Amino acid sequence: MPLMPLPALKDLATRALARAGANPAMASSTAAALVYAEARGLASHGVSRVAQYATHLGNGRADGSAEPRIVREKGGTVLVDAQCGLAFPACALAVSQAIRRARELGVAYAGVTNSHHYGAAAYHLEPVGAAGLVGLALGNSPAAMAVAGGRRPLLGTNPIAAVFPRAKSPALMIDLSLSEVARGKVMVAAKEGKPIPRGWALDRDGNPTTDASAALEGSMLPMGGTKGAMLALAIELFVTALSGAAMGFEASSFFVDEGNRPRIGQAFLAIDPDALAGNNTYHERVETLVRAMLEDPGVRLPGERRNALAASAGREGVMLSDSLLGQLRQLAA
Repeated sequence: MPLMPLPALKDLATRALARAGANPAMASSTAAALVYAEARGLASHGVSRVAQYATHLGNGRADGSAEPRIVREKGGTVLVDAQCGLAFPACALAVSQAIRRARELGVAYAGVTNSHHYGAAAYHLEPVGAAGLVGLALGNSPAAMAVAGGRRPLLGTNPIAAVFPRAKSPALMIDLSLSEVARGKVMVAAKEGKPIPRGWALDRDGNPTTDASAALEGSMLPMGGTKGAMLALAIELFVTALSGAAMGFEASSFFVDEGNRPRIGQAFLAIDPDALAGNNTYHERVETLVRAMLEDPGVRLPGERRNALAASAGREGVMLSDSLLGQLRQLAA
C-alpha cells in the first residue's frame, strides 16, 4: 500500500471533486477536510468519501455550483444557507461568523441549513480553538437510529464535537457520534467485505447483525441505549428546528447513489471565556482538571492520539489501499 504525502493527496482529492462538478472553493475546502480526517486516522470520514461526494455532485444530490450565503442574522446569531452544495464552504462561513460575533458579543450561534454531510465534526472547531474560544459543533444526518422505544430509524447518528483551548498546549478536542460507532465505520467495513462486531447495528428486520451491508440497510444502535437516543433527539432539534433544515428521516441515505438533496443542518456555538470568569480563571480551571486526569497513568487526553497521527502523517504521508488510490486517480483523471 503506497504512502501519499498530504499535499499530494489534497491535490488529488481536489481535482477529483472539481472534475465531478464542484466549484473551486467547494472542491478545495472539501478536500482539505477529508485529508484532515485521513491524517488523523478517521478513514470513515477521509478520502474514501470522495467517490460518494463525486456521485452526489454528478447526479444532483449536491449542487457543485452552490455558494453559501447568510440569510438571517441578529446579534450573536446567524443562519447560513448552504444552497444544497457540499457542506464545507457553508460551515466555514458559519464558523468564521461565530468567531467574529463571539469576540464582539461574548457568545455566538451559527446555524447552517440546506446542507450535506459535514465530515469530522472536530475539523470545523480547529479555528474556534485557535481563536481562544470554547466551541461546540452539532450536526444531524440521514435517519439511522430509532428514537427511544421505537423501531423505525428517525434520527441520524448526529455527531457532536467540543473544543476547549489551552494556554500552552494543544486544545482538548472531543468528537463523537451518538451511535455506538460512527456509521462511516460500517460503510468502510461493507466496502472491504468485513464483518462488524455484534452490538453496533440491527438489520432491516430489527435483528442484531454482524453483516455490514445488512447494517447499512437497517439501523445503528445508539450509544448508551436510551440516553444516547435522547441526546441524538436534542441535537436533531437544535440543528433543524432552529434553522429550518431537514430532519434525518426526511433525507435520503448518504450511502445510496440516488435520492433527494439531504438539506440537513449543522450548528456552531462559540463562547469567549474572557466574557465569563475571564481567561486566567478559565485556563486555571482547565489545567487543574487536566493535571488531575493525568495522575492516572492510563489516561489519554481527548485529541492526543489524533494529533500524534496527524504529526506523523505530516512527516511521512498516509497509507492508502491500492484500490482507493486507484479510484481517486480515476476520478481525477
